[in-house]
Amino acid sequence: MSAFTITIYVICGIYMLLNFKHDIHMLQQNSYRPERYWRYLRKNDLTSPWRMVDVAMLLFLLSTLLNPVLRVLLIALVCVAKCFIISRRKFKKPLVFTSRVKRIYGVIGVISAGAVLAEALTLGVRKDVLAYYSGVDVTLGTLLLICIFSWAVVMLAILILSPVEKSINARYRNEAVSILSSMPDLTVVGITGSYGKTSTKHYLHRILSESYDVLMTPGSYNTPMGVIRTVREMMKPYYKVFICEMGAKQKGDIKEICDMVHPSIGIVTAVGPMHLETFKSIENVQSTKFELIDALPAEGFAVVNDDFEYCANRSVNNVGIVRYAVSNTGAADYRAEDIRYSPRGTTFTVVGPDNLRLPLNTKLVGECNISNLLAAVAVAIHLKVPHDKIQYAVASIEQVEHRLNIKRTPGGVTIIDDAFNSNPSGSRMAVDVLSGFTDGRRVIVTPGMIELGDRQFELNKELGRHIASGVDTAIIVGEYNREALVAGAREGGMDESGIIPVASFGEAQQVLSTMLKAGDTVLYENDLPDSFK
Repeated sequence: MSAFTITIYVICGIYMLLNFKHDIHMLQQNSYRPERYWRYLRKNDLTSPWRMVDVAMLLFLLSTLLNPVLRVLLIALVCVAKCFIISRRKFKKPLVFTSRVKRIYGVIGVISAGAVLAEALTLGVRKDVLAYYSGVDVTLGTLLLICIFSWAVVMLAILILSPVEKSINARYRNEAVSILSSMPDLTVVGITGSYGKTSTKHYLHRILSESYDVLMTPGSYNTPMGVIRTVREMMKPYYKVFICEMGAKQKGDIKEICDMVHPSIGIVTAVGPMHLETFKSIENVQSTKFELIDALPAEGFAVVNDDFEYCANRSVNNVGIVRYAVSNTGAADYRAEDIRYSPRGTTFTVVGPDNLRLPLNTKLVGECNISNLLAAVAVAIHLKVPHDKIQYAVASIEQVEHRLNIKRTPGGVTIIDDAFNSNPSGSRMAVDVLSGFTDGRRVIVTPGMIELGDRQFELNKELGRHIASGVDTAIIVGEYNREALVAGAREGGMDESGIIPVASFGEAQQVLSTMLKAGDTVLYENDLPDSFK
């Protein structure tokens, strides 16, 4: 084998590995779930220009019109160019090389090597093929076929590894259950909701830490495996309270976590039209979120947000319950009164049972944050945290990153960072907060909202209309919701010059750099994962 041939094989082999890296990256961003990964593929990848280039290279390789060496050389050059492009790509959330990723990569390697070996054995029998193509042509054709259908190889690897992953997950789960069983005095607080659960978790952790040793699930560790990892790696015998955030993409997800951690206190922050692609209906969202309340013991304690229709209309009879609200206060046990916003934050009074009137000061802004604080205060009072400690903790709570986090640049521009997981209710509140800044131009940068099922277009169009009512400039990022957002903004009466579609957040930054002045305010509303255009 010549040095030229070896070089060609190495180049194409490296390209194949990098191509698989991208596929595994998107699989990881879709939580390793085959059904979610398949939806991503159908919408974004199966017929993408990137794969079509590989198809074109294969057809080019099969052509007998060009010199064989020239064909191979040109394909290698294209592979070099694609390797360069892949290496230069920037991702908001890079691929994490977990043990699971390494296992997937290993199985993919075996499958790919087997395909190349099968091709070599077949070539030894089919001598007629060599009359038209060289061995190099056939091997490169096999590698290109693998790249074109790399997604199928990844799906096959998932299927092959499924029993292994189930066994590993079961072992880790049993370890976590054993740890929790050894701590009978631990109070477990479950928090779920279509939105607001992460902020509520942080606020509750800060308040309860005034009186207890508290562990909470970090970041967005709200899946069964995230909870298991938290317990196995972070739980210590001295903790008295465990705050467990519980996320869900389908029915049964919350129950699965509850069956493991056995919460005695449950908070439902919201029920709204999130993840409708998997839930299909708001009623399914409701029943899934309330799996937490249904799992509480008879002596447990439920805290439910009545500001959302599908929280307020859900009766709870199995456990003691308090309801809280900021706007729909008719049946609420806890409510916020005398709310006043200022550049320094917010002051308000918590009004509750037993003639409670608790004045609070916070650096946070926005009705959604007041609502989240109400839930945290209700649990803190139930756990007998003194009022003065609650006041001190609330005053010292820092804004949670990417959730209505307000910063000011040295140039006098205010940045409202609400980039994490936009939703219909939260996005409206964020726009309302932006509209309250009147010193300069008000600018929103958003790609819109995702995973809203059949209501995707309708809800994004509605957001566009709301943007038009209180924002001067809307920078619409990407293609995914562009049509709906632009249509809504136009219907809302927004001037055409104020609607600026851009391809990426990088391009949005370039636009902002040419227009912002001291006194202007920019709201970053949602930041889609890399798996969305």
